[in-house]
Amino acid sequence: MPTRPLDSTSVTHLVEDATAAPSMHNAQPWKFRFLRDTASLEMRADPERTMPKADPTTRALHIGCGAALFNLRVAAAHAGREADVRLLPDPADPLLLAEVGLAGPVGPDDDLAVLHPAISRRRTSRFPFTDEEIPSDIVDGLCGAALLEGARLFFPDTWHVQSVLDLVHDAEGREALAPEIQQEIAHWTRTGTEEGPSRPEGIPAHALGPRQHDVTAPVRDFAGRRAVPGRGSATFEKTPRLALLGTTEDRPEDWLRAGQAMERVLLQATSDGLATSLTSHALEWPELRWAVRDPASSMGHVQMVIRLGYGPAGPATPRRPVPEVLDIA
Repeated sequence: MPTRPLDSTSVTHLVEDATAAPSMHNAQPWKFRFLRDTASLEMRADPERTMPKADPTTRALHIGCGAALFNLRVAAAHAGREADVRLLPDPADPLLLAEVGLAGPVGPDDDLAVLHPAISRRRTSRFPFTDEEIPSDIVDGLCGAALLEGARLFFPDTWHVQSVLDLVHDAEGREALAPEIQQEIAHWTRTGTEEGPSRPEGIPAHALGPRQHDVTAPVRDFAGRRAVPGRGSATFEKTPRLALLGTTEDRPEDWLRAGQAMERVLLQATSDGLATSLTSHALEWPELRWAVRDPASSMGHVQMVIRLGYGPAGPATPRRPVPEVLDIA
């Protein structure tokens, strides 16, 4: 059946779902433009929301925008529309990350709509997880979700997990000696001691989670040495369950695909009752990033480290109002 023309209300709902995606430091580095004539959306990178020190290549920016793109595809399927995606459609305009046609009806084989309820439930949890094992059928499903988006999800064994944790700790030490990176983190993090109105981006104090008694889980402490009123401490899982998400190549297109795969995995994990968090600080140092991968696997480049388990989902983090990120032409 032919789809009804898209109106501004429908487009606003689609973009609202898209912007629920995770991004580095919750900077939300995206902009959207709806073209009425072609019933399509353009997704652009927002250069004012980059991390020049921690993300000089904009790899993390592309991954965050890829996650938003996947949410848009899910929201479109839920609304009965097929998202026809073209990545990086104009080589002369690198900020134009994707064009998404929305004129056609959703196909009979499209299975994305089932993930729509997870968009609003997905959270980044910086809280302790239990030591309960994740069933193998759920693990297999998550690996399959990544494959559907052209990426691979690999669950490392015990020795490799410890190696990744060592690299994370190495990255934390490097960050502590890099004041310019500390300044970037402080810019995007609220500790609850600041004056002035709350911001619709960044990581608020209530989402920082407790400090770790013994640092056993790869949960980034965004507060660092800054005081956070009322923040407690907790014991985290001793043997965290980690997954490495990676791609064969390492180009902007691969980063966008990795972001879509990451979000598909996160939404599937949320649907399966798992809590998740992301860690990228070992991947922000080129010499450490290469060491994160398993040399025996076919994964060429690790794009994200995902922590999964059973525990609190974590609180919601703020989002920019849709009118700030959406232009309707």
